[in-house]
Amino acid sequence: MKRKLGWSDVTPRADWLNRRQIIAAAGAIGLVGPVSAAGFSTDEKPNTFEEISNYNNFYEFGTDKADPARHARGLTIDPWSVEIGGLVDRPGSYPLDDILKGVALEERIYRLRCVEAWSMVVPWIGFELRTLLDRVGVQPAARFVAFETLMRPDEMPGQRQAILDWPYREGLRLDEALHPLTILATGLYDDPLPKQNGAPLRLVVPWKYGFKSIKSIVKIRLVDQMPQTSWNMANPREYGFYSNVNPAVDHPRWSQASERRIGSGFFAPRIDTLPFNGYADQVASLYAGQDLAVDF
Repeated sequence: MKRKLGWSDVTPRADWLNRRQIIAAAGAIGLVGPVSAAGFSTDEKPNTFEEISNYNNFYEFGTDKADPARHARGLTIDPWSVEIGGLVDRPGSYPLDDILKGVALEERIYRLRCVEAWSMVVPWIGFELRTLLDRVGVQPAARFVAFETLMRPDEMPGQRQAILDWPYREGLRLDEALHPLTILATGLYDDPLPKQNGAPLRLVVPWKYGFKSIKSIVKIRLVDQMPQTSWNMANPREYGFYSNVNPAVDHPRWSQASERRIGSGFFAPRIDTLPFNGYADQVASLYAGQDLAVDF
């Protein structure tokens, strides 16, 4: 049986017992105020907390946009641990409070583009995924990062239905996971992350369609082969592994050239979708030489 690890097993105590960072980490779980903003944020106006927390996809709680807010309140998120394994130097089950100790949390205001052609602007609180991966030690053979969501049908009623092959699975190529735009979010505005938005820990990859940003993570594995992912397994013709936001590549059942911004009003004009959701300057180089119509 794997023991629960603390960061004192990984990093010398003096490296993480930094009062300022611990206070920042506490802020994301509701113990103190908000943390400072970072330079990666968009200057677009964020959606309201109410819009973000009441309109989302989290099929573990149902397929209607309001189902997560209705049904997620019964989800138990304390205690919470993340099992990290595969091609890493320090595998184990890490309690969330240990994961948050010593990390520099930041506010990241990111555009969120759903594959269903609606969008939001979300002020996340979180930290770069590469911080966690560096701590556990990525081995040279690793090429991909695989993630899994909690599997708990008694608290997640959508898992009692064959909507997908549960538990929900996602994955990134290692260079995508290590990119500074890729974060693990623990908060929203000045509050802890709502349960319906993926509490207590979710992935946020802003240049990809929203379903890539897996919620309520309990497993992370470093692997040498491209991992299976839930929507790609369910319908590979419609949902590729990469799922980068691309207005030039339509979903087989609708155009991806434009989007509806939540909160703008039903009759408001649609806005043009940007390649890589507006983050092309930062991430397009990751895909140099790839045909993005094939690697969709």
